[in-house]
Amino acid sequence: MASLGISFHPFPDQPDERTRNWPLVDSFWTVPVLLALYLLMVRYAPKWTTRHKPLQLRAPLFCHSLAMVFLNGYICLELYAASRDLDYNFGCQPCRVSFDPHEMRLTKAFWWFYISKILEFADTAFFILRQKWSQLSFLHVYHHSTMFVFCWILIKWMPTGSTYVPAMINSFVHIVMYSYYALSVLGPRVQKFLWWKRYLTGLQLVQFTIIFFWTLQMLIRGCEYGTWITLSMGIYSLPFLFMFGKFYMQKYRVLAVAKKPI
Repeated sequence: MASLGISFHPFPDQPDERTRNWPLVDSFWTVPVLLALYLLMVRYAPKWTTRHKPLQLRAPLFCHSLAMVFLNGYICLELYAASRDLDYNFGCQPCRVSFDPHEMRLTKAFWWFYISKILEFADTAFFILRQKWSQLSFLHVYHHSTMFVFCWILIKWMPTGSTYVPAMINSFVHIVMYSYYALSVLGPRVQKFLWWKRYLTGLQLVQFTIIFFWTLQMLIRGCEYGTWITLSMGIYSLPFLFMFGKFYMQKYRVLAVAKKPI
């Protein structure tokens, strides 16, 4: 295998040699600094914005959402195309370090996926500036902060193997989600067609359900992708299943009951 420039690894202590020096990946301090700045924004920015009128920010929000649609579309297509060319297995794909063009294409898509999680911090900034306090929930902050950390771990140590499955699913979900965000700021003429908002939460639930059972089957079959990361993904999906499920029940079941004729 060494002659082909390919090596298989059971998660060594050293970072992946292909991405270790890439922007926002190489330094350990990237994570605590960006995460601290994000949490400080969540903690203190609302105190400043409440002194002023809410901002509309329709143009910036539309441009950001549209950019995220295209970015996630690019990531999803790149992951799908590269994994297909590499004949990756959906159920279990061991990690491998290779400078093969298709492997590097996959690795670059993982890097953009990681960068997208940093760009998603802007969602929180928009909520704060527009004073959408109901959307600035624990679920929102927990999701954005932990996904950023999780993706940094993956791009630094494991931008290969079965990592492509949850990344591809998540990027697809975000195409739909940011499409909704972009359309929702276009005014009442468009908003009346956004009856499918409730299904965004349902799509999130489907996503984490698939990931949970996908990790479960890998653990059962003893996939060489890596027990620790597989177990971590499975456990990580459980709080989201609970929180998104609770949110869905509280918001949409209550609305359904309220609309029932007495």
